[in-house]
Amino acid sequence: MMFDAIDRELLKLLQTDSKQTNKALSHQLNLSVTAVYERIKKLEKSGLIKQYVALVDKSKVEKDFVAFCHVKLVQHSQDYVVRFEREVKQLHEVLECYHLSGDYDYLLKVLVKDMKAFREFMVEKLTKINHIGSTHSMFMINEVKYTTAISV
Repeated sequence: MMFDAIDRELLKLLQTDSKQTNKALSHQLNLSVTAVYERIKKLEKSGLIKQYVALVDKSKVEKDFVAFCHVKLVQHSQDYVVRFEREVKQLHEVLECYHLSGDYDYLLKVLVKDMKAFREFMVEKLTKINHIGSTHSMFMINEVKYTTAISV
């Protein structure tokens, strides 16, 4: 799909605040409301805009303990990989999971209330998944940068 400088600016504005009205966007882009509407629909239809979400302040819901867990499987068979990925998707504490190259097979971003909740997550949920050989966890000290916006 081809998109131009106006589409890029529109995406930037929507990633900053997707609840802006088409009228507000039209003023910022110097376009008609109809043109903005059509561009947004084109971006949605092409799949460039996947979805709209509300970003929740993790401290307001008492889930501001962030841990990153490296996971190593005992074996790299397709069966073990598929099973692990299916099971980890069911864990609501896991916000992100990436299959990696290197010393560990996966990196998980885990969000819980505190260290006690993290321990419960590890003991009661994560390490009960079959085929995990080892884990290594690190904890966030300070969030230096956080964004969901992708520069286009």
